[in-house]
Amino acid sequence: MFEAKFLTTLSAVVDEGGFERAARRLNLTQSAVSQRIRQMEEAVGQPVLTRSQPPRPTGPGRTLLRHARRVELLEAELAAEMSQVLAPTKAGGPAWQTLALAVNADTLATWFTAAVLPVLATEPLVLDLRVDDQERTHELLRGGEVAGCVSTREKPMQGCRSEFLGVMRYHCACSPGFGARWFPQGLTPRATWNAPAVVFNRDDNVHDQYLTATLGHSPETAPRHHVPDSERFVDFVLGGAGFGLIPHLQAMAHFASGRLVDLCPDAPLPVPLYWHCWSVPSGLLERVGKALRSAARRELV
Repeated sequence: MFEAKFLTTLSAVVDEGGFERAARRLNLTQSAVSQRIRQMEEAVGQPVLTRSQPPRPTGPGRTLLRHARRVELLEAELAAEMSQVLAPTKAGGPAWQTLALAVNADTLATWFTAAVLPVLATEPLVLDLRVDDQERTHELLRGGEVAGCVSTREKPMQGCRSEFLGVMRYHCACSPGFGARWFPQGLTPRATWNAPAVVFNRDDNVHDQYLTATLGHSPETAPRHHVPDSERFVDFVLGGAGFGLIPHLQAMAHFASGRLVDLCPDAPLPVPLYWHCWSVPSGLLERVGKALRSAARRELV
């Protein structure tokens, strides 16, 4: 078993992205932080952190980090419960808890915020959100960097549980002028070789997934704008810079106003979403999961 101070130090180095900032957070010297990490590595017999910038947990480090996060969550909940018990006799504010979650950008830009705001209004909770592709958020959970995530993967990893949230529909959309210029015959294979597209980033495969399912291929050498921001992504498409896959929740008002047209209205791309979290007896995770399920039932298919 590792002492709590070693687990706290590992967590701080990963959270803060370096030994120096972790030392400031823990009110230690940088050499003391380095010494604790070395002691952990001597006990494990392997490195627990890569000596990169920022440091990342190794395989053994991810296992220790997952354990550290679970301990932190349970201890924070215990502190919150004790503060309620002692409230009549002990002055002081609420015991704030920090919860790290991973979400994809489209989820954050559409239904996630409205889902968690009621929880934040009633709980002494601060969120540490990590934004990544919906297929990569799962890896942040695997690495122990977050306690829960929204992911496209159905199967839970060991030590976690998953619940189906709903389906996020994506529409292949463009501005009317762009469609008249580049897609006069509709969404055809030939047109997609020449028309500029808007994609989120180089790890985003939703665009290629959609074109392959709809047309049988995706021209990866066609011109593409990379816009890693959900709101600015929509702005690029509205402004006629290219065509792209836009979530239904963002696109429907623009379809109604005529600012966007659907290049293939009978074939939206369904992307199932799942809530994954640690299998620990945490009332906080239960309440957050319940809020996400409730919002997903309202907003998603």
